[in-house]
Amino acid sequence: MRNKNKYVEREFDELCIFCHFAHNRDEETTILKQDEEFVCFRDIDPAASHHYLVIPRDHIVSCKSLNRSHIDLVERMAKFGKEVLLDQGITDMKNVRLGFHQPPFISVGHLHLHVLAPASQISTHMQHKFTPGTDRFITVRLANKFSSYFFFYHCNVFFT
Repeated sequence: MRNKNKYVEREFDELCIFCHFAHNRDEETTILKQDEEFVCFRDIDPAASHHYLVIPRDHIVSCKSLNRSHIDLVERMAKFGKEVLLDQGITDMKNVRLGFHQPPFISVGHLHLHVLAPASQISTHMQHKFTPGTDRFITVRLANKFSSYFFFYHCNVFFT
C-alpha cells in the first residue's frame, strides 16, 4: 500500500527533528505555513517577537552543504520567510533580519533560515547570535546586496 503522505518520498533523516517537522511526523510543533518545498514554524528560543524558522523538506545539513545549484533555494527560502511575516501582520520589511547560522553555531543539523522581526527589537542577550556579516550569522540581505556568491563564500562553500 502506498503512503498517502506526498512528502514521505523526499530525503529524510530519522534522527533529525527538523525532518520530522518537514514530513509532518511531529504532532506537537505548530506549522505556520508549508508548501511542497518548505515548512515554517516558531523558534523554540525566540530572539524577537516574531522569530521563525524556514526549513526545506529535503534534509540539507547546513549552509556549508550548499553549492551553486542551491542559490535559487536560498532565495526561495527568503521569499517564503517574508510571506510568513506578511501573514503574521509584519509589513515593515526594512526591519527584518533573515539569515543562517553555520557550523559550529547550529543547534540542529538541518538547514534552517532564521526569520526575525522586528530586527530592531532582537533581545539584548541574543544580539551576538544574530549580528549580520559575522561568521556566526550569515544574512540573506547581505548576500543579496553583494551577490548570491557572497553568501556562499561566507559559508565556506567550495564550488566544483
